[in-house]
Amino acid sequence: MINSLLGAKLAYIFGITNLISLGLVFFSCRCLMGPRLSKLLLGIRGYSKFYQSHCLWWWIFFISAILHIYFTLTVYGDPL
Repeated sequence: MINSLLGAKLAYIFGITNLISLGLVFFSCRCLMGPRLSKLLLGIRGYSKFYQSHCLWWWIFFISAILHIYFTLTVYGDPL
């Protein structure tokens, strides 16, 4: 089993990864940003490459969220 200090650090790291990857998902999704910001960003050179990796950012977010939940529950237990 994982010790509590390492588990707490991993839960923290995956929590930060969740925030970063959620930001990447937001800025690579035309639906979430809205048409004005989306049109502005699509005019920036190099943004289309970032935009094409939208599915990758979702995968990173989901895996990070699952690992964050696992380590948080492992270290701190069920809050109920």
